[in-house]
Amino acid sequence: MTAAQRRLLNQARRARARAFAPFSRFSVGAAVEARAGRAYTGANVESASYGLTCCAERVAIFKAVTAGERAFKRLAVVTDTDRLTPPCGACRQIIWEFCGDIEIILANLKGQAAVHRMRTLLPRPFDASLL
Repeated sequence: MTAAQRRLLNQARRARARAFAPFSRFSVGAAVEARAGRAYTGANVESASYGLTCCAERVAIFKAVTAGERAFKRLAVVTDTDRLTPPCGACRQIIWEFCGDIEIILANLKGQAAVHRMRTLLPRPFDASLL
């Protein structure tokens, strides 16, 4: 793993500590790195009405987009699970639309990590090119 990947994972790990997950107790942290180098973090925020919950990946991406970022290098996701947890379907769609085929780093608190390309997590994506 590169130094840049480790830095982003550490930011995602710290963001995880700020998750608001009183219902599921499933805390997730994410960090997205803009092409210009700045990283934006996010944690999942739950609602009693689960459909209104926002995942860590989307929080990080939306923070970056509202800060003016439009180009991204990589995204890190950290959970406290035995198996590495990939982004959910809704997050995969948002990642593809806003970030494209970026590097996705998955990690858990046990020290396991893996790097994927977004195209392997979301083959045959739907995006604006199909409209």
